[in-house]
Amino acid sequence: MFVSVCIITYQRPEGLKRLMDGLSQLTFNNIEVPQIEVVVIDNDSAGSAVKFCEKIKSKFKWSLKTGIEPQRGISYARNRAIATADKNADFIAMIDDDEVPEPQWLEQLLLVQQEYNADVVAAPVLPHFQDDVPNWAKKGKFFDPERYSTGAEIDVAYSGNVLIRNQVLQKLDKIFDERFALTGGEDSHLFMRLYHAGYKLVWADEAIAHEWIPNSRINVQWILRRGYRTWSSHSLIERELYPSMKVQGIRVVKGTALIIIGLLLLIPYFFFRGYHGLIRALLYIYRGSGTFAGLLGIHYQEYQNIGVAEYSYESGIKTSPRPTDTPLLTKERGRG
Repeated sequence: MFVSVCIITYQRPEGLKRLMDGLSQLTFNNIEVPQIEVVVIDNDSAGSAVKFCEKIKSKFKWSLKTGIEPQRGISYARNRAIATADKNADFIAMIDDDEVPEPQWLEQLLLVQQEYNADVVAAPVLPHFQDDVPNWAKKGKFFDPERYSTGAEIDVAYSGNVLIRNQVLQKLDKIFDERFALTGGEDSHLFMRLYHAGYKLVWADEAIAHEWIPNSRINVQWILRRGYRTWSSHSLIERELYPSMKVQGIRVVKGTALIIIGLLLLIPYFFFRGYHGLIRALLYIYRGSGTFAGLLGIHYQEYQNIGVAEYSYESGIKTSPRPTDTPLLTKERGRG
């Protein structure tokens, strides 16, 4: 069995080092150790990540390939990573550069794929806070992912923790749609397309990766903005894949219900649940608003004008922000 682990990165040396250390510690106790190559694509034209990988290549546990994608944008970088992967690979695994897998991560993905004969296996990304976080953030669980029982069939997945049958990807003319390069949502678009085409997507709850959450994300604006954008993306993609009036009507009902629920809960949530309850109620409203934005074909370009330190996945790396007209990499989780 041959697995290509694909990573895209931009000016995140500490995160990439953590990830590469984690990949070196992968263990295989229940299956034969697969042939593994790790592909790192740098979206920084200066090639800072490539230089780092060249330094560790001789001591790295697995085969290591690198490349540079000079075109700024997450879709371009992801497509370059898959194009760089060995065509003979049986599976493509994807993980982000602000994450660290548990030692059994890849084995669990492969075990679930074999057991359920899945085309795509998705798994949870759990938050890892770097410092003490406010009580409202802990109580609200705003960074906790949706989780399912292992083997459950799902209709969407995300690129932060996923295994894909390479044969499926090789059949596609375009893997990650470049329309989403500046907005995010390119991964949900891919996996919703695959589900729509009849491919099998399942969940592997034990294949865990941990995401380093920077302090820059632990604020109300970031949480509400992300809720709006992710539900907008899901609604927009669904409109494209399922254009029937019935499906769109259901989406209208969902969006309306979210806004109404949020409005009704604003006061009681604030008084009985505290600050995190207020944010939860507002999040309903923002998600509902995002749902309608997607139905209208509006895709919020959250990173159109933002500094390097933030649009590098809001990494929290202490670089000096500078203006830019083009965002780099941003990832998106959540669904409508």
